[in-house]
Amino acid sequence: MHAGLKITAFAAALAATFGTAYGVGQGVGPVVEDKAPVRHDAHAEESDGHSGHDASPPAGGLQISENGYTLDLETPRMTAGRTTALRFAVRDAEGRAVTAYRREHEKELHLIVASRDLNTYRHLHPTRAADGTWSIPVSLPRAGGYRVFADFTPAAKNAENLTLGADLAVSGTYAPQELPASNTTAAVDGYEVQLGGALRTGAAGELKLTVSRNGRPVTDLQPYLGAYGHLVALRSGDLAYLHVHPNGEPGDGTTKPGPAISFTATAPSPGSYRLFLDFKHDGKVHTAAFTVRTGTAGHGEEHGH
Repeated sequence: MHAGLKITAFAAALAATFGTAYGVGQGVGPVVEDKAPVRHDAHAEESDGHSGHDASPPAGGLQISENGYTLDLETPRMTAGRTTALRFAVRDAEGRAVTAYRREHEKELHLIVASRDLNTYRHLHPTRAADGTWSIPVSLPRAGGYRVFADFTPAAKNAENLTLGADLAVSGTYAPQELPASNTTAAVDGYEVQLGGALRTGAAGELKLTVSRNGRPVTDLQPYLGAYGHLVALRSGDLAYLHVHPNGEPGDGTTKPGPAISFTATAPSPGSYRLFLDFKHDGKVHTAAFTVRTGTAGHGEEHGH
């Protein structure tokens, strides 16, 4: 498909269903966007046959329904450049909108919107009405396919944390972009973030992100969502959502407010992943993004050059 081709919302929705990569625009909240396309190998790595005993955690966001809960995206289509109220509800097995949630990382629900090409990422916190409908105003200037993730835990007894995903289509002028090249350093809003550690398949590994500004370590990070940083990882291709857990929390007596922020993560399969770090400093939230490739545990991990 050629840049500048006008597509309809229906065509975008159909393309998103088949996993076609499209661009995502900017909007309210932290945004990461790479302006120029960067060439890369868009295909996930093949498994090298490693059959270790460490089980990878299941990937989230690939299903619209799980454990009796369904993500009902009431706004499946939008128009590029037009602010629209993105509305959705989480429904139980009887079709009733869920109105009670457990707070996790200071919120009842975390909403992630990502482009199919993973060039743009947004972490949003919508408002829930009394009837269980969630909403937030969103403006997306680029046409194409998006994936919307709802990360939440119902308040029902024995309910588990879930990440459900649904496709969102936006009509307008479509310009394809490729997954950014692998990197270990990201520059954002005058900050530099260095990625250390390895994302591995079949074994938990530590990812350490170190924040500096003007060449000096940042040692006074502010808490954001109950931690000094929030990290989301998405797999290129199907946009599988990885649950990444921070190591330590503000006020625990051992976790320092920078410059390093530590997380533990396990990749569900070999392939290419996009990591998005949200951190808060001087009252503002910033987002740094990284592309990493991983093989099975002990084989083929790389962060780039």
